Amino acid sequence: MSRIYFDNAATTSLDSEVLETMMPFFTERFGNPSSIYSYGRETRMAIESSRKSVAKILNAHPSEIFFTSGGTESNNTAIQASVRDLGCKHIITSVIEHHAVTHTVEHLHELESVKVSYVKLTSNGHVDLTDLGQLLSSSNEKTLVSLMHANNEIGNMLDIHAVGNLCKKYQALFHCDTVQTVGHFPIDLRNTPVDFITGAAHKFHGPKGIGLLYINQNVKIKPFIFGGGQERNMRAGTENLYGVVGFAKALEISNSNFEKDHIYIESLKKYMHDLLKKEIDGVDFNGDVFGNCLYTVLSVSFPKNEKSEMILFNLDINNICASGGSACSSGADAGSHVIRAINNNPNQITVRFSFCKKNTKEEVDIVVGKLKELLN
Repeated sequence: MSRIYFDNAATTSLDSEVLETMMPFFTERFGNPSSIYSYGRETRMAIESSRKSVAKILNAHPSEIFFTSGGTESNNTAIQASVRDLGCKHIITSVIEHHAVTHTVEHLHELESVKVSYVKLTSNGHVDLTDLGQLLSSSNEKTLVSLMHANNEIGNMLDIHAVGNLCKKYQALFHCDTVQTVGHFPIDLRNTPVDFITGAAHKFHGPKGIGLLYINQNVKIKPFIFGGGQERNMRAGTENLYGVVGFAKALEISNSNFEKDHIYIESLKKYMHDLLKKEIDGVDFNGDVFGNCLYTVLSVSFPKNEKSEMILFNLDINNICASGGSACSSGADAGSHVIRAINNNPNQITVRFSFCKKNTKEEVDIVVGKLKELLN
C-alpha cells in the first residue's frame, strides 16, 4: 500500500512547477546576488522580482518584505526586536501559540524581565477578545500583542482585524504568526492593521528553509543577524536564492487557485468528519471545527484505551501519516500544550489530520476503515 499523507500542516510536498522554477538556480544561474558581474546581477534580479511578486500578492510594498530561513526565525525576529528596539515591556499572547512564539516570549520574560500576560480562551479555543481589550486597557507599558492567525493544531482562526484595531486603539504593536494562513487565505496587508506577519513556503507546497517576515513600513527595527548587509541590512548572510524563487512561485500558484483548492480541501475535511462520526464510537472533535477554522485541519479525539494509545504508531505501520500535535515538538513526547489548554480530558487521545489539494476521498475511506479496524 502506498503512503497516505495526512500531515500537511506539518509540511507539504514540493509542487513540481515550483521545483522546475528553482532548478536553473541550482545549476547555471548560481551567482552570488552580492557580486557585481552578470552572474550576480541576474540572481539579484531574481530575488528582487520574487520580492515584488510576493508583495503584490499580499498587497504590501516590496520594502516591507524580508526573506528569512522560515517561520521560526521570522517570529523570533519580530518578537525580540519589539522588546530590544521598540521598547515593549509587556507582551500579551496566548497559551496555544506555536513554540516559536511561546519559547521566545518565555526567554524574554526571564532575560529582559518583560511582563507577560496570557489572554483567556473561550471553551472552544478562540481568543477571548473582551479579555484582550481589558488586558490592553489596563497595560501601563508599551505592549506587544503576539497572537497567531490560525492555530496549527486545532485550526481555530483569529479575527485579525478585530485584534489589530484593538491594538491600534491602545497603541500596542501587533505581531501575527500567519504561518498556517499565508498561501491558504487571501491576505491584504494594506488593509490589515498589523505590524508583523510571518510565513513559511513549505506550508503551501514550496521549499523548506525559506520564510517571510513582513515589517510594516512605519516600524523600524535593527537586524537580527549581522554581517553582510543583505536583505536591505536586515538579515546578513548570502541569500537562499532558490528558496526565495521557490517561495514566490509557490505563493503565486496557491494564490491563483485559492478558491478552487479551498472548496475541494474543505469537502475532504467535512467528508472525513462525517465518516468518523458514523464509523467510530465515542469520537470527538477539537476547536471550532466548521466555524472560524482552517479548512485544512481536523483535530480528532478518540476515547482512550489500550488500542487508541498506540494509534499514531499503528497508523504509521499502516503507511498513514498523521500527527498528535505540532510536528515541531514531536520529538518531545509531552503531549500537546494546545490540547491541554482547551480540552484537558485524560480519557481522550488526539490525532491531527491535515489535508492538501493532492489528497483524495479514497484516501479518507482507507484511513477511516483502518481506524475502525484498529479501534473498534
